[in-house]
Amino acid sequence: MRDLRPRPRLGPVHIEPMRHRHVGQVLAIERASYPKPWSTTVFHDELDQVRAGRRRYVVARSSRTVVGYGGLMFMLGGSRLVEEAHVTNVAVHPDHRRGGVATRLLATLADAAIARGCPAWTLEVRASSVGAQELYRHFGFVPAGVRRNYYEGAEDAIVMWCHDIQSADYATRVEGLRS
Repeated sequence: MRDLRPRPRLGPVHIEPMRHRHVGQVLAIERASYPKPWSTTVFHDELDQVRAGRRRYVVARSSRTVVGYGGLMFMLGGSRLVEEAHVTNVAVHPDHRRGGVATRLLATLADAAIARGCPAWTLEVRASSVGAQELYRHFGFVPAGVRRNYYEGAEDAIVMWCHDIQSADYATRVEGLRS
């Protein structure tokens, strides 16, 4: 059943790098989004990895309020000596979902993966999260496998991949989603 309560009006949304000062607001979104949320320590550790060049985290902010966030991890891909990007998380406050915030976050993360020279990116998504899977398909992700009982030892994850992100066609796709 769809929630018909009026949603708070969202002013202009700006995407910017996540900072340690954002973690408190990010945690509120994390807790509202996931049954086993990351801790304050995990977020601070991830942000320390940003400084080392191994991660990229961004927030979506409306005025002074963080309404969403997303992250990437950069890693060497399998037997190849090239980096791939792994989406660690994308979450939007429940009051601001279905308004394009996640699309803007993911487009910004796509820009980071492309700028880094990654040929592909990947993620895991809950099997029950149909809306998130739909969003990822718009970005060219396709299912590539299943991780059984990945979430809380009870729910499967669908592994999705998107290849050839350095192509002109992919740049056109992302630009179309951004507008």
